[in-house]
Amino acid sequence: MSTSTSPALSVLDLVPVRTGQTSAQAVAASLALAERADALGLRRYWFAEHHNMASVGSTTPPVLIAAAAARTSRIRVGSGGVMLPNHAPLVVAEQFAALEALAPGRVDLGIGRAPGSDPVITQLLRMSGTSSDVERFPQHVQDILALVSPEGATLQFTSGGTYDVHATPAATGTPQVWLLGSSDYSAQLAASLGLPYVFANHFSGEGLERALGLYRGQYRPSEAHPEPVTFLTANVVAADTAEEAEARALPQLRAMARLRLNRPMRALETVEEAAAAEIDDAMTPLIEGMRQRWIIGTGAQAASELQSLAQTHGVDEIMVSPIAASRATEALDGTDGRARTLELLVEALGA
Repeated sequence: MSTSTSPALSVLDLVPVRTGQTSAQAVAASLALAERADALGLRRYWFAEHHNMASVGSTTPPVLIAAAAARTSRIRVGSGGVMLPNHAPLVVAEQFAALEALAPGRVDLGIGRAPGSDPVITQLLRMSGTSSDVERFPQHVQDILALVSPEGATLQFTSGGTYDVHATPAATGTPQVWLLGSSDYSAQLAASLGLPYVFANHFSGEGLERALGLYRGQYRPSEAHPEPVTFLTANVVAADTAEEAEARALPQLRAMARLRLNRPMRALETVEEAAAAEIDDAMTPLIEGMRQRWIIGTGAQAASELQSLAQTHGVDEIMVSPIAASRATEALDGTDGRARTLELLVEALGA
């Protein structure tokens, strides 16, 4: 499909933790941002799953989704995503069935195949045993689809007989399941299962056209989704001036460069800390490369780039990861730069 109108806007939140900020303050800031997104009319608000990172507070999407659902009234809330190899399918199904009961018709279950952490943390998360086998990812996705449905799932014993399993006893609705990925694998699996699909463009950006082409070309219609459904993610900073946008983007650019260089992670720098820090020769090309893929500028500039991105790839929705860092003088339980990004985009797009 193509779109000649402004794309709908959604939010992906990693719950950034800045210098001097506690986990409680970071979560409070993100929940305030979810409220603002709801008031601005955005379509969805998703929480990511990452572990053991000093600058990321989004470790347990279901808990954060429940809190955001309680603070909002109309926006869809969900995961972007639950990293399924870390969890037993029944646990995920039960959590999201409960969320659907808390916020009927507003819950999205985005599922990913990557672990979302380093090998040590991955092993700790998988100590429950073989239920976390990555190779069984396709079957686990299908298990969740069955378990969260009102009909539930039926187990067939090898010795004969059956056993019915329901994620919740009396479901009247189900969360919408999405597959997430940054490679061909999830695109093809989503196509084969007739599920909505999101390419993690904010994370990689490479292979986007191929993944969307595979998804759309191989799509098998399902009862819930007769046509392929997809949108894109993007890292975005919008500010009242281009200079301010660049300043607020630098802390996150530096953090991602450190991550890719396998350097120790720390809390996200403030704008002032990043401006005063030296950028060494190893970081420079990484920062410059990411800067070319991220959307950074005034509200009008960022909105124009988002609209072009949507039209180029034939989507009617963009999920922005608002990565604007905070200034040292700003409240620790607030997120002025991220909120301003959303406000300026809505203003410029008329969304």
